[in-house]
Amino acid sequence: MRLVSHPVLCNYYVTYRCNATCSFCDIWERPSPYVTLDNARENFLDLKRLGVRVIDFTGGEPLLHRQLPDLLQEAKGLGFITTVTTNALLYPKYAERLRGLVDMLHFSLDSPIAQEHDLSRGVRCFDKVMESIQMARQLGERPDILFTVFEHNVHQIRQMHENICLPNNLLLILNPVFEYNTVETGKRFSEEALQQMSWWGKQKNIYINDAFLQLRRDGGNHVETPICRAGSTTIVISPENKLVLPCYHLGLKEFAINGQLYDLYRSDEVQKLVALEGRLPACEGCAINCYMQPSFAVDVTKYWWKALPSTLKYNWIKGTWKQLV
Repeated sequence: MRLVSHPVLCNYYVTYRCNATCSFCDIWERPSPYVTLDNARENFLDLKRLGVRVIDFTGGEPLLHRQLPDLLQEAKGLGFITTVTTNALLYPKYAERLRGLVDMLHFSLDSPIAQEHDLSRGVRCFDKVMESIQMARQLGERPDILFTVFEHNVHQIRQMHENICLPNNLLLILNPVFEYNTVETGKRFSEEALQQMSWWGKQKNIYINDAFLQLRRDGGNHVETPICRAGSTTIVISPENKLVLPCYHLGLKEFAINGQLYDLYRSDEVQKLVALEGRLPACEGCAINCYMQPSFAVDVTKYWWKALPSTLKYNWIKGTWKQLV
């Protein structure tokens, strides 16, 4: 049963540029401009008309966009829930300007061990994450720690939780790594690793969407009976001000927006592509978290029920449930 028939999330790529070279990501390899404030203002109004509730200002590294605070201010003024994930290299520089503008602020941290984290990111940034945590707390912000979990580092969840998150009263988000294109992510999760993540997700100040784990047990999305609703739940906007379909990671087609996002999204050509969500050959086996999360939320399936407890837990802790009701 479909609960919501309109898009709820916008993944707004403010730039593909990045000041890190993460081994499990290829976005930083792409040349890229930056979105303009004028284009964003037009798009925000149309996103509102389309029913979007959450805008994820993403990249690349979103803090490379010098007008990010202005973009966030515009979005907040229209009542959107805002999210930003950063490697924290630039957070100390912009912390004051970002204060109060990000509902879900995530600092990426891949290991509680500085050398390991810096190696995975291709740049020294562990110390910047630690500095950013302290600065954010001083400003009254409460960032989350986003831990990309692999088979080889699942054993570090305890150390991340006990040494970094609990002392700072921060939420630890477990983000199971996903495969796409030719990005190397290591071997797939064992059942033991999935069970460990599920157990940790029930502990204080730890979040994981259990539906992510179930989807991996089931072999990801299947084109015959797709769970993916990327096209109908998520609007993807590129730094070139284009609508990307069916999702960023496939990116089969891009449409110039030209101030007409509302009409463009509802056009026959776009809706024909939306209707293929989860059914394209490249969709087989997909488990990309940023598209599955909203997909789980709009259809009452076993994944909806799996996702419900953790979703309620996270929104209760963050206080964002007040903006969703």
